[in-house]
Amino acid sequence: MAEEDELAAFRECWKEELTSNKEDKPLVCAPSPSSDVSVQAGQNDFKNRYFEDLNNLNKACSPSQSEGGGRIEDEACVGGGGKATAESEDQPEYVAIARSLLDGRTSPLLDRIQEERTRRKRQYQNMTNACSASLQQPQQPQPKRKVKKDDELLDLLIQDLNEVNDIPFFDVELPYELALKIFQYLNSTELGRCAQVSRAWRVLAEDSVLWFKMCTEEGYHHEASVSDSPCWKSTLRDCRNSAKTVRSNWKNRVGSISQLQFELGKVLCDVSSCDNFVLAGYTSGDVRLWDTLNWDSTASYLKVNSLSANSEPRPYVRYVQVNSTVAAATYEDGCVDLWSTETGGEPLLHYQSTGTIQALALSPDSPTLCSAAGPDIRLDCADDRGYWRTVCQVRLPKPVESLVLVPGRGQQCPLAALVAGEAVYLLDPREEKPQTLHSVYGHPVTCLDASDSHVALGVKRTGWAMHDGGNKIHVYSLETCKSVACVGDSLGDFTCINLRDSPPHLLVCGNKDRRVRVFDLRAGSSVASLYAHHLGVTSVQADDWKIVSGGGEGLVCVWEMRMGAKLWEMHNRHPVRHVRFNTSTLVTANIPDDKSPRGACITDDDLTAHRRHRGVICHYDFSEDALSQDHILPICRSDYIDSSGYNYNIGLAVPYDRLPGSHPSH
Repeated sequence: MAEEDELAAFRECWKEELTSNKEDKPLVCAPSPSSDVSVQAGQNDFKNRYFEDLNNLNKACSPSQSEGGGRIEDEACVGGGGKATAESEDQPEYVAIARSLLDGRTSPLLDRIQEERTRRKRQYQNMTNACSASLQQPQQPQPKRKVKKDDELLDLLIQDLNEVNDIPFFDVELPYELALKIFQYLNSTELGRCAQVSRAWRVLAEDSVLWFKMCTEEGYHHEASVSDSPCWKSTLRDCRNSAKTVRSNWKNRVGSISQLQFELGKVLCDVSSCDNFVLAGYTSGDVRLWDTLNWDSTASYLKVNSLSANSEPRPYVRYVQVNSTVAAATYEDGCVDLWSTETGGEPLLHYQSTGTIQALALSPDSPTLCSAAGPDIRLDCADDRGYWRTVCQVRLPKPVESLVLVPGRGQQCPLAALVAGEAVYLLDPREEKPQTLHSVYGHPVTCLDASDSHVALGVKRTGWAMHDGGNKIHVYSLETCKSVACVGDSLGDFTCINLRDSPPHLLVCGNKDRRVRVFDLRAGSSVASLYAHHLGVTSVQADDWKIVSGGGEGLVCVWEMRMGAKLWEMHNRHPVRHVRFNTSTLVTANIPDDKSPRGACITDDDLTAHRRHRGVICHYDFSEDALSQDHILPICRSDYIDSSGYNYNIGLAVPYDRLPGSHPSH
């Protein structure tokens, strides 16, 4: 009760002080010497009177007084307050603002604050005009002295009001949606700090929509919705911890390795992978599809078309391509087959080309297939109902050596980039003929790749042009069809480029001079140059922190990009022709150059090629649960009922090891 009495006494004292100053004092910019003494004396009298009244009020309202006397003084104070209220009708508006604060309000009316600000601006302008007028009149030199300026109660009051109204979320009640839009510009650390301010801020900082957007922006759960997780903050924390563990497994080579083998007696011809699918073609004419998430998938068994199946000997598989929905393969006899990765079985599309297929490309994100047989190009797409049709057939002046489909274009407007001799063309089905993107006489193109906005190609310089800096990589924009960057100055030929899977504004490439290079397309400079493979680089891929490269000697190397250090390597006999990795898995393929080694001919005694001649596909898994699961050995994944060749099933009898009609247990 004593503290409440002191607070009431202080409020009444403040009311009396405000009502006592009815008239505003005029502002004087340059007071004359004669008026200094009077002004100072007036200020001293004002201070003395203020402190005397305050002391008298404290003595009157102190708790040491008797109960009856305290009631008399309280009634006197209340009476004085009523009189001040009656007299305050003719007072300025700041008195009403002060009274509203004394009554317990924390946020006065904004229009009154605005009017007070306007009045102060006018007062400041009048003071400035008076100062400028006094400076124009001749004045006598005066001795310099230090003047102490006392802030008036009104100035302090208005200053406090301005500070209070500039603080968000405290004096203004924002709608929840508007406050959520403000919080969405904060990162996880800033949201954690805001959650410690108050309960209202904690509810905003832990909203599921904010953490869901942050989770998708960082690359986690792209296809999820807000309602899929009860707490997206915990989900993001788990995803970050998992990514940290996976990166540590990558660096320390902690995980599991599997060798994907299907046709043990034949030689591997080509390999392609996308997401969790791995597709391989063999010299026997067979095509095998693996689903690394479901090893026993029925779609793994792809049937060959009747034309290639009935021919003897069966033609080799030349090229294979796979994406998340379809898989395609070409044969030596010019046939092209396309299957569904969900159902497998019979081909969805089959056609026969007049010549040998020299290049095959499958769009990574849409059902679009492009093939080239000599100078003839064919582009096929699937409509919304799943029916395949040919949308474009053109003929170039020279045979096509390589081609890629531009990702992100969809099946409605596909775009293909092709290399034919010294020229690079862009094939758009909506145009009558292909557009020439690059063509320099005497400088053939050695490699090609494309992203959703750019096309990168390696150009070989010959003759006197070697003195101009060596071989180059040109990068063209698909919007303007003009060169945006020219990097590299190597004496060797560029053998592989990866622009589609590289981080933004970065390009990784391999060269015959044994080096792997990473270029920054914005500055046109080299980010990393690694001496990797002594027989040349054959395949390469990079992300934001690591590089995986394969060489002609059979080495697969994993590099740390920032330090330029080799983390680890794996070796197999044949050249590395395929390297593909995602967050937690890596697929490599060592494909032999000799498709008909000794021991694989029909005139030889052994109809199957030796193990060292067949090639190998390796699947690395660096995920958290890679070591916790009981992985089946690759030797035990073969089909026990397969009768072609020796299948290395230990302890099991093969059909030709027992007499006809006998039981396996006999």
